Amino acid sequence: MKRIGLTGGIGCGKSTVVAELRRQGVPCFVADEVARNYYNEPSFIKEVEAALDEKVTLPDNSVDKSAIARIVFADPCKLSRLNNLVHPRVVRDFETWCQERSHESIVFFESAILYEYGFDKLMDAVVTVYLETGERIRRLMLRDRCTAEAIEARMRNQMPDEHKAMRADFVILNYEGNPRARQVKTILERLL
Repeated sequence: MKRIGLTGGIGCGKSTVVAELRRQGVPCFVADEVARNYYNEPSFIKEVEAALDEKVTLPDNSVDKSAIARIVFADPCKLSRLNNLVHPRVVRDFETWCQERSHESIVFFESAILYEYGFDKLMDAVVTVYLETGERIRRLMLRDRCTAEAIEARMRNQMPDEHKAMRADFVILNYEGNPRARQVKTILERLL
């Protein structure tokens, strides 16, 4: 089985590429989706509150994700503590997921922070989705209804897309009029 990392900065279109890969029958492990489920576990929430030294639940005991984002993006130390809780679990879950799909010839692991946390070392190759920063900010402002400043704060916690593209084995240019399906098909043909 070939394990392929898929990365790119926030708002570059990784989800669209994942959807295309799945449409072409390729299994994709999406790290954020998996990690989001951890917040449904009361024991994990307690670990998060201990690591952040702050309460992150609402009166109905659901997790206040905007509070977590506000806390960790304002304090690199707290972001690191949170990542040290989440990322080892993600790696274990990915390994289990791969074992369950051992008959597959290729799988993808999608994470915006693939390089930042060394996930790339677990992969046979890496694909980066690239989109110019200004367009990413415009898309995110529309999608998330937040300010450019809030988006830029999140971007500062990720490796610049230009650096990801230089390190990647393959780059998908995610511009209007540049067909993603054809780029994905070409990359899959080369990988297989």
